[in-house]
Amino acid sequence: MVLVSHSRDVAEAVARLAAGLAGGGGLAPVAAAGGTPDGGFGTSAELIAAAAAEVDRGAGVAVLVDLGSAVLTVKALLAEGHELPDGTRLVDAPFLEGSVAAVVAASAGADLDAVVAAASEAYTYRKV
Repeated sequence: MVLVSHSRDVAEAVARLAAGLAGGGGLAPVAAAGGTPDGGFGTSAELIAAAAAEVDRGAGVAVLVDLGSAVLTVKALLAEGHELPDGTRLVDAPFLEGSVAAVVAASAGADLDAVVAAASEAYTYRKV
């Protein structure tokens, strides 16, 4: 799983939270790809590709993003076809809730389709 945010701090914090809430058992690999290489706000195709390569175990990589231009960056990488591991999927899900649901599902042994479904279901979580 790769968590892409415009902020390195946000991506890393969400990764830590998701991993902490998925505790116990074998944790699915999670990498944060936040901000730009120089530490600024934005997204970096290089950081995203490196994070995807880091977590790839051959079963596909789920990528969750925070805001619009992160979506565009991941879509461009997917269109190029050689920067991301085979089976990489951009997940349409809320960033925080979807990340937690995805990491929990993946850590429980779910396949990529089930991980994507768990993350996407987070759109239906009601708080009131």
